[in-house]
Amino acid sequence: MSDALTILYEDNHILAVNKPAGLLAMGDHTGGPTLLDAAKAYVKAKYAKPGDVFLGIVHRLDRPVSGVMLLARTSKAARRLSEQFRDHTVQKVYLAWVEGRVAPPAGTLIHWLRKDRESNHVTAVKENAGGAQECLLDYRQLSTRGTRTLLEIRPQTGRSHQIRVQLSTQGWPIVGDRKYGAKSPWPNGIALLAKSITFDHPTKHEPMTVECPLPKSWN
Repeated sequence: MSDALTILYEDNHILAVNKPAGLLAMGDHTGGPTLLDAAKAYVKAKYAKPGDVFLGIVHRLDRPVSGVMLLARTSKAARRLSEQFRDHTVQKVYLAWVEGRVAPPAGTLIHWLRKDRESNHVTAVKENAGGAQECLLDYRQLSTRGTRTLLEIRPQTGRSHQIRVQLSTQGWPIVGDRKYGAKSPWPNGIALLAKSITFDHPTKHEPMTVECPLPKSWN
């Protein structure tokens, strides 16, 4: 699995990887292969590390989503990056092909979402519903192709399945996302790509942006 990894950036403190669609970020009840295991194998082989390799998960991408994923190579980096994600100072940009025409062509979506942990399914609910969390994202239309629309998305919050559910609730399900109402297929996973991530480097303390190329299926 490590041979298939695309490394976008690495130094002594961080490792940025292009996660392929269909690969788990980290282990779950399914017991399938994970990005974390593949990244550990890569580091162990490249640097001839004895014993277990430390890599900290500081954020996640859903299994069917592809794109930039950031890992911490030291506990100091893990702590500092986790704080940035918790404080919502990390800027993430996604691209998504959605079904339907989007109107207005740009705006901010605000929904209250609730997750059923047993079914791993998220729904939009009323603001005062028990367990509801406020979710915000900014979007703008980039292009259209037939009945599909390409959106740039900048989430302001980082809730589970947030982008997928908010767009579906608007009547714009992400292409290939059958779980949240899509009718048309996508070649691999769903048409949601974590295109770039901007953060404060945990030791250099300067802004840094890591981007990934468009997958072949997006062309």
